[in-house]
Amino acid sequence: MYVRRSAAVLAAVTVIGTVTPAFAADPTPSPSVAVPSGLYGKADPTYDGVWRQSLALLAQDTVDVQPATEAVDWLTGQQCADGAFAPFRADVSKACDAKTPVDTNNTAAAVQALAALGGHGAATGKAVDWLKSVQNADGGWGYLPGGASDANSTSVVVGALAAVGEKPADVRKGGKSPYDALLALALPCGDEDAGAFAFQPDKKGVLVANADATAAGVVGVLGKGLVTGAGKEPADAQKCLGGKNPTPADAALNGAVHLARDLSGTGYLKSVMPGAKDQPDYGNTADAVVALSAAGLTQRGREVVVWLEQHYAAWAEQSGPAAYAQLIFAAHASGTDPRDFGGTDLVKQLNATGPAPRAVAGGASGTASAAPSGEEKEDDGDSPFGVWWYVGVFLVVGVGIGFLLSGRNKGK
Repeated sequence: MYVRRSAAVLAAVTVIGTVTPAFAADPTPSPSVAVPSGLYGKADPTYDGVWRQSLALLAQDTVDVQPATEAVDWLTGQQCADGAFAPFRADVSKACDAKTPVDTNNTAAAVQALAALGGHGAATGKAVDWLKSVQNADGGWGYLPGGASDANSTSVVVGALAAVGEKPADVRKGGKSPYDALLALALPCGDEDAGAFAFQPDKKGVLVANADATAAGVVGVLGKGLVTGAGKEPADAQKCLGGKNPTPADAALNGAVHLARDLSGTGYLKSVMPGAKDQPDYGNTADAVVALSAAGLTQRGREVVVWLEQHYAAWAEQSGPAAYAQLIFAAHASGTDPRDFGGTDLVKQLNATGPAPRAVAGGASGTASAAPSGEEKEDDGDSPFGVWWYVGVFLVVGVGIGFLLSGRNKGK
């Protein structure tokens, strides 16, 4: 979950004080570093290698595809000795040091993927120990160790804890659990945007509704990960529950109802990228399907899937393997067949972005990953509107520069 529109360059430009987006003119620039053969996607992996690999492997496992050994080996080889993962280590023979940009999100995503594949208990155990060591006093996590807690990072770590059999409610720092951190970011009943989650409080401590954070928060307070099935349908999904002090279950349903309200009319969530007025945010829309389904609003999620089936192709082809994985997660959560997603096969499209899998459900060989043609063309690189936006934004937020998120208007 939480794959965001990208350009790591935006984060870099923001850090030095310029707020004008600096997207590359070429939507599929050549990688500045060599892309390893075991890695999914062809774009420069510097900022999202582990993230996109983790999502790709997890999605394959979800649909009974056995990933290529070299793909799994590439991911495990990225881990630092202390258990953490950075977005990409070009030279894994060099030990990680204080300058290695390890973070909670790549680490938690890798845990979820490796736990699902099985047989990687030592690696996931070390990674979870590291995540626990950088938990904040409010019970949550920021993108970077020591960064202020945010809904998205906290939720993806919750998913990692759950994946290895931990009870997130029992993972505490200063007496606070991840659920305490997430509930502190939920807008209470009576607020104009009741039910939504904020990414973080703004500079004045005010909670501002954020669709990305809401989708993440719903799944997080339910103790779920990137892959989740449909929850029990609620008896009443109309009124806000819990007042100013909702339980995790109340907060999850409130958040899902808020997302459903935002999706009404258009069928998609709108992008908040500069200059993208009224344009769809495909990734956040797919995330919303997972959140709706997890909270029991599965039928509403299926309605949104219909819109995605009709419009996803160009976005996914540009954005690469993490986008295909994200769509597979949405299909899985809503009970939709990912092999017949608007008439095309998401699994085949994902497999085509990396090394041929060892086996595909039904006895098919890894040759099913051969590059498709036409609409199912292999992706030729993650565009500036792919997963790097997610990574770039949180790198900025992790060092205390949060104004990029202040542009996320209420109700988005």
